[in-house]
Amino acid sequence: MVFLSFDKSVSGHPENKDVMLRLMSLSDGKIKVLAKLFGGQGTINVPSWSPDSSKLAFVSYAIVPRPGK
Repeated sequence: MVFLSFDKSVSGHPENKDVMLRLMSLSDGKIKVLAKLFGGQGTINVPSWSPDSSKLAFVSYAIVPRPGK
């Protein structure tokens, strides 16, 4: 199972936050971090597995300041 986790100080499901994409083994419950990324709400909105379940897609983005700001 793959899931996102926020820092304990974050409440709800906000956007523009650091998150960790984690993989939990269903056989033994062990969890490992797959990626640390900037995203939050919208990072994984739909089933993102390849048809054979060997790959997972996700989005990470950066906020870029507007020119002149």
